[in-house]
Amino acid sequence: MNIILKPVITEKMTAQGEKQGRYGFVVEKTANKVQIKTAIEKLYGVSVVAVNTQNYVGKVKTRNTTQGVAIGRVNQLKKAIVTLKEGETIDFYASI
Repeated sequence: MNIILKPVITEKMTAQGEKQGRYGFVVEKTANKVQIKTAIEKLYGVSVVAVNTQNYVGKVKTRNTTQGVAIGRVNQLKKAIVTLKEGETIDFYASI
């Protein structure tokens, strides 16, 4: 089972990664903090100090179309903010 789905690469998370050593990942909804920690350590070869998780509930979105009102839902996701040991970094662009 893939626990880490994708990294969160935004301006805010990039700034936190450079200054505080915190990186964001979209993770499997059923994963707990211990599983996330071991997956990050195995995948990137770094030591994780702390893991914080956030569950996002999918919002209901509506829009007006020529056929009427279209109602949909944004996907639910779970995000993990991982704090690394002092001096360690993750380079997401190294494998491009």
